[in-house]
Amino acid sequence: MTETREQLELELKQVKRWEKEQKDLWFWEKLGRLPFVLLDKLTPRVLQQKVGQAIDELGSYVQSGGQYLIAEKDVLRLLGARTIDEAALLPIAHMDKVAEGLKESRKSYAMVQGMTTGIGGIFTLAIDIPALIGLSLKVIQEIAISYGYDPSRQEERIFAVKCLQFASSDIVGKRAVLEQLEQFGKPEEHGQVAAQIQGWREVMVTYRDNFGWKKLFQMIPIAGMLFGAYINRSTLQDVAEAATMLYKKRRLQERLQALDA
Repeated sequence: MTETREQLELELKQVKRWEKEQKDLWFWEKLGRLPFVLLDKLTPRVLQQKVGQAIDELGSYVQSGGQYLIAEKDVLRLLGARTIDEAALLPIAHMDKVAEGLKESRKSYAMVQGMTTGIGGIFTLAIDIPALIGLSLKVIQEIAISYGYDPSRQEERIFAVKCLQFASSDIVGKRAVLEQLEQFGKPEEHGQVAAQIQGWREVMVTYRDNFGWKKLFQMIPIAGMLFGAYINRSTLQDVAEAATMLYKKRRLQERLQALDA
């Protein structure tokens, strides 16, 4: 371990300060929480089917890894580690640097993706929603590896979906997720894994609904390019930031516990 107790505690205080800042949503975000019924009425059946397909694929990811499970070798190369276990021993500052680089890279990719799928308005939105979900899960897994956690393990896939849920939740939802994650990994929680897996559909529906009115603007052909670029970039920013803080908190807590032992 390369950090002192004081350094670890200082880093943990910064993470907890970030948690406290997740208090409320901007007014525009609150508008985005309005019922999605109107959008459902305006949405062609093909788009609704695409969203349903994305929900099913997320369920497959939680239960078996599905198509969203990534290979870790590229992230390990950035970390300069041979295995995830070796990555878990790296200095926190080095983990932060790699995670920040991945976040910036994925934000840029999401912006281009949103601009591209915004060209055709409502029709290309059917491509954008599943693609953004996939990119969100990809960056969460990459950040997990950056902090020495193996996203191929079922409990880590559940943690990844919790990060996704946190990023898209309101203040009440964020508090609930933080409370759940405080108990994550404890022996008494193992019996609740099945129940958490069954909750993946609710997470996905919430994630979809929270696009709200923002996605309505992306349905406007051509003008949707600008909205799509902004929306996707900000979505990836929120997801990557949540994953970074939540995985970093786990690693800091584990190192402090190791010092106590």
